[in-house]
Amino acid sequence: MRDIQNDKDNRNISIDKVGIKNLQYPITVLDRQKGSQHTVANINMYVDLPHKNKGTHMSRFVEILHLFRPEVSLKKISDVLEQMKKHLNAASSHIEVSFPYFIEKNAPVSESPGLMDYACRFQGSSDPAGRVDLVVEVTVPISSVCPCSKEISDWGAHNQRGQVKVCIRFNKFIWIEDVIRLVEDSASCDVYSVLKRIDEKCVTERGFANPKFVEDIVRDIAVQLKMDDNITWYSVSAENFESIHNHSAYAHITSDRRGE
Repeated sequence: MRDIQNDKDNRNISIDKVGIKNLQYPITVLDRQKGSQHTVANINMYVDLPHKNKGTHMSRFVEILHLFRPEVSLKKISDVLEQMKKHLNAASSHIEVSFPYFIEKNAPVSESPGLMDYACRFQGSSDPAGRVDLVVEVTVPISSVCPCSKEISDWGAHNQRGQVKVCIRFNKFIWIEDVIRLVEDSASCDVYSVLKRIDEKCVTERGFANPKFVEDIVRDIAVQLKMDDNITWYSVSAENFESIHNHSAYAHITSDRRGE
């Protein structure tokens, strides 16, 4: 049976990335408390395509993932990237794995348990020399109280929910839980899935006692990341979904220490 993908292409144009997107697939991630956690990821996988080749073999991407079942995890990303290059005769490979990560979190006073979900993503690539680049991204919901509103108002201050996105490169393994805790400690207050009235009182008062602009939040996170020698590069952004405006407030910081 003729395989048209193996035909020669005469347009003399290489393709940087070709592959599959939006594949739903079960994965395993490390969980500090339980050892491991099973979740479902949305996966994108790509390789480069030389100018002489007409197409790549799309089915092989899924077959490669199947080779690593049941442990498609952060620890296996480098191996997956290498197998992609090997099985698809490629010089470079790329993978993006997006998934929800769940942590049981108790309310601050009543200690009522609830599950919080955090959007996470692993981005990996392997270049022709075999160098692997890995970025971990975690998005954390937060609440914030406006310092300016508190300062000028006779009663109260406007507050809102927001989200902080932290992307990092690192030398040694880092726990998702540590990134989440760093962000939550830098906000006006945490966000919870379950709150009783006594908890609502606590988080409201905690937030008003700790007002922060988006600028304060990203700077406070950056200070902590800068002190961690394990972090070689980071990107931190904060977005507040403003309660008194029809727009969001936003701040972003990037720092690269890989050349130091």
